[in-house]
Amino acid sequence: MLKDKTTDYAAATAGGLARALAAREVGALELCDEAIRTIEARDGPINAVVVRDFDRAREAARAADAALARGERRPLLGVPMTVKEAFHVAGLPTTWGLADFKGWKASVDATAVARLKAAGAVILGKTNVPPNLGDWQTVNPIYGRTNNPFDLKRGPGGSSGGSSAALAAGMVPLELGSDIGGSIRVPSHMCGLFGHKPSFGLVPQTGHQPPPFERPGSPPQFNVVGPLARTAADLELALGILAGPERDEADGYRLDLPPPRAAALKDFRVLVVTRHPLGPLANEVKAPILALADRLAALGARVSHDSPLLPDLAQMQATYLGMLQATMGRRPGTTPPIDTFAWLAGLDAIVAARLAWAELFKSFDVVLAPPFGVAAFEHSSEIPFAERQLTIDGAVTSYGAQIAWPGIATFAGLPSTAAPLARTQQGLPTGVQIIGDRFCDLTTMAFAGLVEREIGLI
Repeated sequence: MLKDKTTDYAAATAGGLARALAAREVGALELCDEAIRTIEARDGPINAVVVRDFDRAREAARAADAALARGERRPLLGVPMTVKEAFHVAGLPTTWGLADFKGWKASVDATAVARLKAAGAVILGKTNVPPNLGDWQTVNPIYGRTNNPFDLKRGPGGSSGGSSAALAAGMVPLELGSDIGGSIRVPSHMCGLFGHKPSFGLVPQTGHQPPPFERPGSPPQFNVVGPLARTAADLELALGILAGPERDEADGYRLDLPPPRAAALKDFRVLVVTRHPLGPLANEVKAPILALADRLAALGARVSHDSPLLPDLAQMQATYLGMLQATMGRRPGTTPPIDTFAWLAGLDAIVAARLAWAELFKSFDVVLAPPFGVAAFEHSSEIPFAERQLTIDGAVTSYGAQIAWPGIATFAGLPSTAAPLARTQQGLPTGVQIIGDRFCDLTTMAFAGLVEREIGLI
């Protein structure tokens, strides 16, 4: 039994649970059963954990208890969690929300899943996604709709929407997601969570593939694999497990990320971006970011709201969208939306963008921007994507235009940590994305952790 009945282990942090397990304050099977009870009690109206693997999870928890009793210590030994449905887990369905693949099962684990298991994580199941991971709403013809725990009439974001909903509802302490167009950062923003989009290429993507593909292939341009959690410290814990080369690349490369650029908020140089030529922004999202900027300045940080070094956001976005459509629409027999020369020119533009950002990051340590232009919005998935609209501060705008905000970091493959900042008048969460130079992932996560501890919700 739990030693401390007042502790809600189902809502605890992954790091906290790992420490409690190592100290033998709680057993892995107890945590697993508690997480299962929580899912069964809370998930009905939310519909986040759509693939449940509870019997094998209990077996893994028993094995974790035996390992702990032998004195073994691993970063997540005995900690229960779920993973996004898009990741292959041996013996479980992977559909990407596509009706044609209902019932298809993977035979091997994705690299990220295998690394989590090797670290001792107990995988309870998989969480819901939109079809082909192509929406900021999470509903598909196989598993239905996932709702936001803060307001069931609204979505939790996407495409890691089941991930964010399970975390926000206190079902699990840690989730594995992916992000190609804001799919970690947008759900984190809409559910009051921390999420990290790693630098492109930092975490292997093998096994994050649509069915029926299981063979390792070329990683999709822009896509990354990363964690969602309830604290910034858990993001760093998880990234330390997930990151690093695999297979033949591991023979020649080693992970050696630069340390955080500063240890205190007062020592950071911060650029705040709340204007985008293509992305409308609601005041209820912008105001907390500006309030954070004021708090940072009051602490002694150097805060700027403009810089001539900022790359051309509209130009980057146009190239990003063309390449993204080609990446997302890659299917045998389909006509690509751009030709080979446009793709190669896009690759050149990515290099140019990285160089421009690197120049900016000589003068700044982090860039603060909205993850998305609005808080969680009411379900509208029955309307075709291209016809959807959002009303932002009284003005009707295109739904798809919101990809501008996550695209700031995505195009050049920069790290971006989403952190919760505030609540709207309706009680909905809003957040900020903290962008850093390429491979400065530890800087963005450290900054998020400092804001969490020293400032908190605004």
